[in-house]
Amino acid sequence: MFWVLLLLLAWVAAGTSCTRLCLAAVRAAAVDANAARGHALTLYEAAFLAGGPKRVADLTLVAMARQRRLLLAHTGWATVVDPNGRDEMERSVLGAIGPEGQSRIAPVRRTTAAADPVRSLADRLVTAGLAVPDGARTTVAGAVRQVQAASAAVAALGAVAVLMPAEAAEEQIPVVVWFALPLLLTLSCLAIARVEVHPYTRWASPAGQRLLGALPRHADEAGDDRTYLTSVAVRGIRAIGEPELRAAFTHRERG
Repeated sequence: MFWVLLLLLAWVAAGTSCTRLCLAAVRAAAVDANAARGHALTLYEAAFLAGGPKRVADLTLVAMARQRRLLLAHTGWATVVDPNGRDEMERSVLGAIGPEGQSRIAPVRRTTAAADPVRSLADRLVTAGLAVPDGARTTVAGAVRQVQAASAAVAALGAVAVLMPAEAAEEQIPVVVWFALPLLLTLSCLAIARVEVHPYTRWASPAGQRLLGALPRHADEAGDDRTYLTSVAVRGIRAIGEPELRAAFTHRERG
């Protein structure tokens, strides 16, 4: 009956990992209790909640390019047309480009995403209960990985128990059933986490996700400029309608 010991190990792995995931999800959702009421998202806030610091940098670049104050070439270069930033994000972009007024887009995006204005934006959203703190994001992601590892471990332990030569053939079916129970537990937790946790734990809290859901996700090139930029904030560079502007970001990703 050595398989019973393996079954106990499987239950310990499944129970521990699923408990950790549940606790992490509860802590991540707890920020919803302090969420700001009636908060109207700015474009920068929407970009951060939807895609994090890099999305904020992309939105700023696209907005300045749409206003003809920054030239983004399809070759992956950014050239300053208007050196006067209208807010701290734009000034951060201009500072990242440098005094020469021209730079590759990739380093500009990285520098802007890591700059103080974006960090301050993140702190304000966390305080308002609209964004998930860094620790909660890491905890949930780690808990999901632990449950995935536990699922693999349970399956491996079950296979070892079934294939053990000392077990009688008539006992193999009950052994499979016993190991199916902890495996079902881990797979169920992963399925629930996929539905309940995955959409918002990366950046937006449940309250932030609800505000994002109320924003328009699609806009054509000729539409209202704010609607267009909102679509970019929510969906990222795939929402860019202009082929040359999109090519500038695509070139940046390859570079």
